[in-house]
Amino acid sequence: MGSEQTAADVFALLSDESRVEILRAVAVAQSEQAPSNSGFAPLSFSAIYERVEIDNTSKLSYHLGELAGTYLRKVEGGYTFTHAGEQIVRFILAENFTQPPDVDGIETEGMCLFCGETQLEAGLDDQYFMVRCPSCDRPVTGYIVTPAQARARSGPALLESLKRKQATEFGLVQEGICPECAGEIRTEVLDASEQSLPGDVPVSHFTVDECEACLRRYSGPLTYSAAFRPPSIAFYWEHGVDILGSGWWELHRYLREGRWSAERIATDPVEYRVELRHEGAVLRVFLDDAARTTRTERVRGRDLD
Repeated sequence: MGSEQTAADVFALLSDESRVEILRAVAVAQSEQAPSNSGFAPLSFSAIYERVEIDNTSKLSYHLGELAGTYLRKVEGGYTFTHAGEQIVRFILAENFTQPPDVDGIETEGMCLFCGETQLEAGLDDQYFMVRCPSCDRPVTGYIVTPAQARARSGPALLESLKRKQATEFGLVQEGICPECAGEIRTEVLDASEQSLPGDVPVSHFTVDECEACLRRYSGPLTYSAAFRPPSIAFYWEHGVDILGSGWWELHRYLREGRWSAERIATDPVEYRVELRHEGAVLRVFLDDAARTTRTERVRGRDLD
């Protein structure tokens, strides 16, 4: 097939189980190869034939011909994955097309952004891992969890993996890179007073980050966009706080207690100032209208306005 392929054409190629098995066989063979900085060696026709249950070489040749150009690249010495093949075979091997297992409620400490409750409960809600407040029965935060992630861990270990995954992906978002497809993220800063948010939420501005390619969307307080930037991560690390190892539900206390704040300080051009306070020190992060960091400054308590 040529460049006129549609998404339907591409996925139709996998309707035959033999082709799925070929992709699995290539992936397993690659995993058995010795590590190499130059990447994986191609898998030969005969090596593939030995690893799959296909009646004869003519059938294998036909299926490889169908997969070549979309999921496999035919090169000297055999076959290797295209980008699409690499992505789809990892999805297949991880069995992320299945439903995640049931996860019992996990008690966790943090803070409800709505009522200030500190004893929260986490669990799965379909493909989302939700942290809820038992006092006001509101969702405190939520994030996508994969079936493989939920199968591999349980209880506190699952909670920790979610924190790290969320922090890593949100860090990419702050750099304008989509964690799903590596497309470009477009960010908009919104005034919370102009949105239909509960009046008791201590958030003045928030960001909406959307990938222009795959339309994956992220959102959160503007203070969090500043907190997950390298200067802020370093600032807190120096004070014994691991921002990258903290769940959003654990960071909500900074907002509730007034230690994190954001305000628009200029309109032409638009500029925001986020203040992150820890004990007697303050990090000020200045952001433009797309929440990009323009400069930072550190101040001691005696130097505050």
